[in-house]
Amino acid sequence: MVGLEVVTALLAKYGLVLVAPIAVLEGPIVTVIAAWLATRGFFPIWALALVVIAADLIGDLLFYALGRWGRGVLPPRWLDRFGLGAARLDALAAHFEVKGGRTLLFGKFTHSVGFAVLVAAGAGRMKLGQFLFFNLLGTVPKSLFFVALGYGFGAAYARIDHWISRASLVMLAVIVAFAASWFLYRKARR
Repeated sequence: MVGLEVVTALLAKYGLVLVAPIAVLEGPIVTVIAAWLATRGFFPIWALALVVIAADLIGDLLFYALGRWGRGVLPPRWLDRFGLGAARLDALAAHFEVKGGRTLLFGKFTHSVGFAVLVAAGAGRMKLGQFLFFNLLGTVPKSLFFVALGYGFGAAYARIDHWISRASLVMLAVIVAFAASWFLYRKARR
């Protein structure tokens, strides 16, 4: 990604027209920077909130689509090699049928595993309406949190970017450690 100073200059020059596509790719820090620019009068804060919520949903829909229709592009033997055989995909579909909303919200709020959860929701054939409902339920508070963070402390966007990265890495490490422990526990019980 280009430097944060370049992103800031581009957002200041082109406004909300550029916020949307960049926020699809790199939502949190772009939201923080754009909210800081909104405090300086570059665009209305309410319009920014709507744009970043829409951009986040569009990005999430793209990951969902990758999971839903991307698996049809790969040959079955490749799917098996990635551990996505018919039995695993059926189990994934059953999981998202029962616990899809909870799983999506977990992915949204941890930020670290969001990509994997969104792709898995698509691969598990989660109903699109249900996906959109729970995704919106998680997107609104998350996006508004980053808007508020940028509005209040956006001048420190470089430091905030560092904090977001660190928090994501710590969360990922905790999730991996928990998953490994759970896997080893399950294996030991057999």
